[in-house]
Amino acid sequence: MPDFARMSLSELVRPEGWDCACGRRHACPLKYLNIGRGAIADVANMVRAMGKSRPFVVCDENTWAAAGERVDALLTGAGIDHKVYVIPRTSGDRIAPAEWETGSVIMHFDRACDMFLAVGSGVVNDICKVAAHACGIPTAVVGTAPSMDGYASNSSSMEMDHVKVSLYNRGPEGILLDTDILARAPMRMLWAGLGDVAAKYIALCEWRISRLVTGEYYCEAVAELMRAALRRVMAAADRIPDRDPDAVQSVAEGLVIAGIGMAYAEISRPASGLEHYFSHMWEMMALERGEPYDLHGIQVGVGTVLCMKLYRKLLTDGARPDRARAEAAMRGFDPAAWEAQVRRIFGKTAGAVLEIEQKTRKNDPAKRAARLEKIIAHWDEILDIIREELPDYDELYRTLAATGMPLTPADIGIPARDVADAFRGARDIRDKYLTCSLLWDMGLTEEYAAFLEREAT
Repeated sequence: MPDFARMSLSELVRPEGWDCACGRRHACPLKYLNIGRGAIADVANMVRAMGKSRPFVVCDENTWAAAGERVDALLTGAGIDHKVYVIPRTSGDRIAPAEWETGSVIMHFDRACDMFLAVGSGVVNDICKVAAHACGIPTAVVGTAPSMDGYASNSSSMEMDHVKVSLYNRGPEGILLDTDILARAPMRMLWAGLGDVAAKYIALCEWRISRLVTGEYYCEAVAELMRAALRRVMAAADRIPDRDPDAVQSVAEGLVIAGIGMAYAEISRPASGLEHYFSHMWEMMALERGEPYDLHGIQVGVGTVLCMKLYRKLLTDGARPDRARAEAAMRGFDPAAWEAQVRRIFGKTAGAVLEIEQKTRKNDPAKRAARLEKIIAHWDEILDIIREELPDYDELYRTLAATGMPLTPADIGIPARDVADAFRGARDIRDKYLTCSLLWDMGLTEEYAAFLEREAT
């Protein structure tokens, strides 16, 4: 089995990829990767390394000021023909990864261009990956903030019909991260990157549990790569408030490694779990109400702390799964009451959520009973996984709190009821086995929802 955790970035992105003991061949489509101080000066080299000649440069108003104007000048100075499109804001202080913005980019696309060049971080990068996939051409990115781990991933976190979805496309062929630019990003975006990496503790724990309960594909080599990214970033966490260039580089490299891990696995599972779904749920609630919401990584950081509390309670309670309680919950499940809850939590998007259940049938009694049998049979292993993957709660909290980042729902204006409802509804928005799925199968949803509501401040 290849030891990805010990490989350099250049080894991880070698074109031929790696055969793995998991039975898959892991590869990342990157042809160019440059992370360091002053790296933006090499943007023309990145275009040439991809074998392209006319990039379609996409940014928003903020990233145009951060790096887009410089990219435009550098490409012009290098004699590389290109077109620039600045995505306009329709409301608020930032654009959304949604249908209008993506359609706007595609409608302004110059068909003479042979690649997309995203200048930005999460939203701009995700929009360009979707648009480039639709247009059948590759994409590259010049990052402006170490705020998320999707730079190298083959998926985009988007809003479709006001529901958060992961769209699988193709990862970028070029990534350029100038750490001087990244270090100047708003501190909230630096915190967001830290929150997005801390999430991997929960994601890896859930991935291993899901393997036992549902038989989901799992790769230990990819999981260890993600742990390496975690170690790299958490070791630099205390220097993030000082905008230390070396710390910012460590964070940037850790985020890219996490994206490579997702590209290797061809799913977001190694990097995303219930902590991300808290964020997705809060964003969907905000969209339903026409309210603003915080940065994804900030919300994910808060969600990570909430998940750590869930697992601490699970370990502290020390009880084994209660078959009688779980089976009583199965018998008492009321589809009409569940649908009413979905409609209350999701509002106008409830129809789309209900369609997901029609396809996945997560509520099917026979499927639920089969999962319960696996939980009971593997309970000691599940407890071992929790202890192996998760750090000490107090230690993690101190590390994150020392940076000044928000850590409670109250810190980011999330009401306690929305915390409990996000926990209840997260299970319904995709077919992924999460912590809330495990607790639902055990008949513990309402007990733990009430616990989260008390812990929300």
